[in-house]
Amino acid sequence: MKILANDGLSAIGKATLERNGFEVLTTYVAQDQLANFINNNDISILLVRSATQVTQEIIDATSLKLIGRGGVGLDNIAVDYAQSKGIPVINTPNASTVSVAEMVMAHVFSIYRNLHKSNRSMPLEGDLKFNLLKKSYSKAYELKGKTMGIIGFGNIGQEVAKSALGAGMKVIAYNRTPKKVQLTFDFFDGQTVEFPIETTSLETVLKESDVISLHVAAQDHPLVGWEEIEKMKQGAVLINTARGGVVDEEAVLRGIEEGNLLGAALDVFEQEPHPSVHLLMNDEISFSPHLAGSTEEAQDRIGLELAEQISKLYPNK
Repeated sequence: MKILANDGLSAIGKATLERNGFEVLTTYVAQDQLANFINNNDISILLVRSATQVTQEIIDATSLKLIGRGGVGLDNIAVDYAQSKGIPVINTPNASTVSVAEMVMAHVFSIYRNLHKSNRSMPLEGDLKFNLLKKSYSKAYELKGKTMGIIGFGNIGQEVAKSALGAGMKVIAYNRTPKKVQLTFDFFDGQTVEFPIETTSLETVLKESDVISLHVAAQDHPLVGWEEIEKMKQGAVLINTARGGVVDEEAVLRGIEEGNLLGAALDVFEQEPHPSVHLLMNDEISFSPHLAGSTEEAQDRIGLELAEQISKLYPNK
């Protein structure tokens, strides 16, 4: 049975599948050539990340037996249509939680300590304007004692909460379905600590948070627009590592311009993979190109989880 991992697959995931009798291709195929490639190479299983779109047209044009997504969201796959055709769709919802949480904290530290600015300026002007840059970026802040607000309190939101608590922050969270969660901290020496968090209202998170991080599925319209930014604490920081379109980017720019926001961090974009140049030129935003879940450890976990699920579904190739 042949598998096409069109957006790549970790070496350990590929090796596990091959050891279990599958043939795995990792050649990237352009979207408009995907259906032809699947048919010409007798592909039974298609694995993707966020780049490849598995549309109704591709499903109709091929004879896929299984579709897999390395990651949490399934918005780039026509899931309902695939399942209506008897094609299972699998994903790896837990594999990237730590990676995303660490990216959130990296962006927050970057904004609070002006690293997103100094890393741009130092290579250009550091040799000539060192003291001026030092003065310009010296107005910085500590995370300890600040409030982290989390919108969407699933696996990733809870991991962000643990990271924020570890940095000495207070944590409040909103979830569409209210939750009372017992967070478990596992330490290197085997010790564990339990920490309870009960979700609150969206209004409370908007008004009381110094930093707000979003961890929700793709939305039909922005969850955070100008109306929500106006409600935020003056000088708040907004982080989006969830999905493009969850945040109104023009509202973010307005919030920065009018002083409502200290800054923002964006890993995903409305016009991905061609973000607005107007947006990218703003010095108060910390950027990354959809990398929150992309670490070597996460890729290994994704590969292994996909391999295990596929091998269970097809034990006799």
